[in-house]
Amino acid sequence: PASPPAWAVFTGGPNAVDPGKTSSATIDLLPGNYVMICLVDFPGGVPHFAKGMLMPVTVTAATAGPPAAAPTPDETITLTNYAFALSAPLTAGPHVFEVKNTADQPHEVAMIKLAPGKTAEQFLAFMAKPAGPPPASAVGGITPFTGGPTYFTADITPGNYALICFVPDAKDGKPHFMHGMTKTITVM
Repeated sequence: PASPPAWAVFTGGPNAVDPGKTSSATIDLLPGNYVMICLVDFPGGVPHFAKGMLMPVTVTAATAGPPAAAPTPDETITLTNYAFALSAPLTAGPHVFEVKNTADQPHEVAMIKLAPGKTAEQFLAFMAKPAGPPPASAVGGITPFTGGPTYFTADITPGNYALICFVPDAKDGKPHFMHGMTKTITVM
């Protein structure tokens, strides 16, 4: 994977979930022109946007009423080069996550729930060479963005989770997880 072009400004969006599931995100977009793209490259290694999964969008200023209020988060995830920091231990139940990127390049939160006895490393190996059933399920998160905050919701059940950033690094093009940007969390 190549690093994103310098002119591309990522604003985030809902991250991938398993088929049949839904994901939601809240992002404050300024008026202007945007393109919704899918960066998923599974299976086959070709990003979905290269197969036509993209759509231009024009955002205009609101003409009536006050702007919508940001969601009220109960958990904050702060992204740095190359780590995830949670504001509190993750607990079971529905959550509104506020995500802040304090780094100098885009990052994402891909939240997955690991299958019993599986690790984040096994999931990453599966993503590189899919064989057999996936060792995890995609819960959601936020797609690549800079700045923030952005928000997403997820219903967390007991088990082991991993936060992973797949964004190619601005310096060497390697996915951020190869620089250690993963975090495993156990929820009781």
